[in-house]
Amino acid sequence: MNAPAHVAPVTAERPAAPVALVHFALAMGGFAIGTTEFATMSLVPYFAKGLGIDEPTAGHVISAYALGVVVGAPLLAVAAAKLSRRTLLILLMTAFALFNGLSALAPTYHWMLLFRFLSGLPHGAYFGIAALVAASLVPTNQRSQAVGRVMLGLTVATILGVPLANWLGQAVGWRWGFGVVAVLALLTVLLVALFAPRDKPEPGVSPLTELSALANKRVWLTLGIGAIGFGGMFCVYTYLASTLFDVTRVSAAMLPVVLAIFGVGLTLGNIVAPRFADKALMPTGAALLVGSVVSLALYPLAALHFWSISLDVFAIGFTGALGTVLQTRLMDVAGKAQALAAALNHSAFNTANALGPLLGGLAIAAGYGWTSTGWVGALLAAGGLVVLGVAVLDDRRTA
Repeated sequence: MNAPAHVAPVTAERPAAPVALVHFALAMGGFAIGTTEFATMSLVPYFAKGLGIDEPTAGHVISAYALGVVVGAPLLAVAAAKLSRRTLLILLMTAFALFNGLSALAPTYHWMLLFRFLSGLPHGAYFGIAALVAASLVPTNQRSQAVGRVMLGLTVATILGVPLANWLGQAVGWRWGFGVVAVLALLTVLLVALFAPRDKPEPGVSPLTELSALANKRVWLTLGIGAIGFGGMFCVYTYLASTLFDVTRVSAAMLPVVLAIFGVGLTLGNIVAPRFADKALMPTGAALLVGSVVSLALYPLAALHFWSISLDVFAIGFTGALGTVLQTRLMDVAGKAQALAAALNHSAFNTANALGPLLGGLAIAAGYGWTSTGWVGALLAAGGLVVLGVAVLDDRRTA
């Protein structure tokens, strides 16, 4: 197979395991990460009560995780520039297992903040390196689909892992929601050790090489699309459980159903959108952002009925395929700084994960109600669309 343009191939012979099995091993890490990232949001009402805090304060736990991703992604990608990708993936998932296990044991709110911050540190670097490994094993015109397969781990987590963690939170206590993630992370360590290609460190790559991404305007514009545009989805999702209970008036038993519907939308988006992205990358990203603006703007009306909020949540999830589009875009514009740029993509999304809940929480605290998160989210998605337009214009001027 030919190595994709702009993506450094794994410095090793092709893996003994089939490429699909390598992608599965990498996706398992995404499953663990997706479970904890989204399940934490759905567990807000439960650990808020367990730690003796109100729900807006509990939202800071989510922001602490997001901050860990933002900080950890560039630091780890640069610091580990001389490690092989396989070794780095194993180390990142081991740390992820440890800190999620500690989150399950957190005795107080402040300890929980610390452990969630530490849990977020490996997140961005893992996804970034996993995407590079996945893309390096397929032809150039299949890169988005390869990245999409890794991201399917995260999206399937929203169908299976998140409802499971939420059910455990209701049935036996919220701490089990974090404990199961630690087990999933350890399983990922085993799978990556068995199936990932035994590569060598990339020749000529150093921390200074990776840092060159920070001087690249096209990298920053791409990151800006995700940091702003993805905030809308996180704004709504963070307070979805509370909206369902207080506005839609569903029972606790129906919450995992709606969460699974979101996950189905996210999964289908990451199956369908990459096929279009491999042919027309930025137009696909624009279409997803337009869909996000519309579905988020409809959220306050859709929240009145179970059937309508279910359809709207499905649509919001589908637009989450933007992450795969932007991951591929960074491979095109990052030059030799592939690892840092790929990791920074998840810093950008978790900037959105911090920004969305923060702005949504402010709107709720100001008395605009749970559904105001839809309007706030629509404005954030529209902001991401504006940044994408600037990036396209910059591409044309550069060309």
